[in-house]
Amino acid sequence: MQSFRTELENPLVEKDILELEKKIRLFREGKMDEEKFRSLRLARGVYGQRQPGVQMVRIKLPYGKMTLAQWKRIAAVSDDYSTGNLHLTTRQDIQIHFVSLDRTPQLWAELDKDDITIREACGNTVRNITASDTAGIDPEEPFDVTPYAHAMFEYFLRKPVCQEMGRKFKIAFSNTEKDTALTFMHDLGAIARIRTVDGNLQRGFKILIGGGLGAQPHLAICTHEFLEETLLIPYLEAVLRVFDRHGERNSRHKARIKFLIQKIGIETFNQLVQEEQLALTHQRVEIMSRESGDGSRESGVRSRELSDKPGDSLKYELWKNTNLFKQKQEGYYAVYVRVPNGNISSDVSRRLIAQLEGVIADDIRVTINQGLQFRFVKPENLSFVYQVLESEGLAAPGFGSVSDITSCPGTDTCNLGISNSTATALALSEVIEEDFPELLYNKEITVRISGCMNSCGQHGMASIGFHGSSLKANGQVIPALQVLVGGAVLGGGDARISDKVIKVPSKRAPQVLNRILNDYKNQAEAGESFADYSFHRGEKYYYELLKPLAGLEQLQEDEYSDWGQEEKFSTAIGVGECAGVMIDLVSTLILEAEDKIAAALECIANQQWADGIYNAYAARIHSAKALLLQQGVHCNTQIGILNDFDKEFTSKGIYTGSSSFKQETLRMNEVPPSATFAAEYMEQALGFIEFAKNQKAAVVKND
Repeated sequence: MQSFRTELENPLVEKDILELEKKIRLFREGKMDEEKFRSLRLARGVYGQRQPGVQMVRIKLPYGKMTLAQWKRIAAVSDDYSTGNLHLTTRQDIQIHFVSLDRTPQLWAELDKDDITIREACGNTVRNITASDTAGIDPEEPFDVTPYAHAMFEYFLRKPVCQEMGRKFKIAFSNTEKDTALTFMHDLGAIARIRTVDGNLQRGFKILIGGGLGAQPHLAICTHEFLEETLLIPYLEAVLRVFDRHGERNSRHKARIKFLIQKIGIETFNQLVQEEQLALTHQRVEIMSRESGDGSRESGVRSRELSDKPGDSLKYELWKNTNLFKQKQEGYYAVYVRVPNGNISSDVSRRLIAQLEGVIADDIRVTINQGLQFRFVKPENLSFVYQVLESEGLAAPGFGSVSDITSCPGTDTCNLGISNSTATALALSEVIEEDFPELLYNKEITVRISGCMNSCGQHGMASIGFHGSSLKANGQVIPALQVLVGGAVLGGGDARISDKVIKVPSKRAPQVLNRILNDYKNQAEAGESFADYSFHRGEKYYYELLKPLAGLEQLQEDEYSDWGQEEKFSTAIGVGECAGVMIDLVSTLILEAEDKIAAALECIANQQWADGIYNAYAARIHSAKALLLQQGVHCNTQIGILNDFDKEFTSKGIYTGSSSFKQETLRMNEVPPSATFAAEYMEQALGFIEFAKNQKAAVVKND
């Protein structure tokens, strides 16, 4: 492949892109280990697809925000490098698929022209930070959380502590106690709160740690009922340092922070976090907050009156009743757009931009249910916006209702997908709109579907959830769905996880949905919510209700194929890349240590003492792990590496640089970061890496 060069205004981005291009070239030339390369590209937002030879590129949009120029840029990039489709995700990202690996550096450079990044959108990093889509415009919010989400995004992007963690780390901000960002299912969740101290209002957050869905759902645990706003970023940095050092690294399925907390207990975890305080980059971080409504986001929004009113006035009224949100800024509405399966084309995007620019604010939000939100729309412009959306087939009412079904891409593109989720979601949506039209107003009941148990479609917290699976019948494998019932958002960071009920052939999903909703419609007490009704009925009740749909004795011919497919079903699960793969090659680890040293020197030259020290720490860990692996000792945590190195090398007199390598290394937590300590720690790290290289060479020579 030809070498790629770019001239970008941001030198950090240019360095990232050139590094990606270089590593792709080394990989193509057979000079870079495949697993090491996979880890690197994932941290650059490049994810392997189900289809061989092409990649999915994930575009990181903090709290789902993009300007009209950014939306237009993403559409153009999708045309030039992909298929012209933009996929909106439940993490408020945008994904484009079927991208050539060799063209990803150029793609990134094009995105950066409008300040869009793919850095750390995948891999074992801090993923895209999500937030309530009404942040900044909600009459009930104590304050706008978006400046805090954005500050956190900027602070941890490229931060050494979160580049190579054992697993991904997900963060969400909710702007009210309604918890519309679903903080309870995140590694860290923050809910906006205020309190009065000495007569003054003080901003802060309720903090929840260790939530997650996947195959083993776990609700987050509250660590602070109120954490002052200036302590938010330092607290997260301490949490990440603990997670990086103590988290599992060999078993991907046990590597999320929820498993670490389950293993050591929340009290021990909190103590470890406290022990990191002295070594943090900052003890407090001030965040400049600015409320929406000061005119900046309203500027340029003009009136656009039409002489013709919408043709179907009943449909228009239904749309207004279900797809609008009255902002706290008087005289403005937010408009929500249902986007089936989160897929919108680049052509449609450009037409919407061309017609709506100046009528909506320059602040588009991707929502966690794969839709769009347009802000600061004047009442007199609503009919115009409706007609524009209707002309593009995007004026369906019922945003956020039962019929607005969330789904991941599943078997369309994902390696882990077992059975189809996207076509199934469309079939389920038809059930609601045809048989339960009154539920277009119901925003309590949620229906979510994932292609596998990993819950990218968030089935694990749905009122009615499905995830892809398979069944064996008559000597053949048929597509199936696991049914879950009873998930609920209770507010304030509390929730209920869905109960697994029964597995049914995929083609019976509409019957399942119909039966559950009819049961609720006919049996619930007046005013009884579905959350209360399903909680009181319980798993066994729903098992008996759905059992007649699970029988495999008389399968229909079409049940041997999946939704949206004509050929007979067969499972084709690949290797998932939701997290990086561990690198256990000794020589690779030594090279990684040298890379960390180079990064440490750069940080110290820029007076970034804490980051320089942490990179030097990581260099020691990589070197020690390399020597342990050479001895046949496998470690699954960084703290384990420190313990085992002292056992295998220090206590046996092989390493004589200090009486305890562990204590020497962890001095980083005992001394505040400074120029003097950074230089001292760096010198020790250089000496240790030299020892590791000599030790490795001696063992190789003896072999």
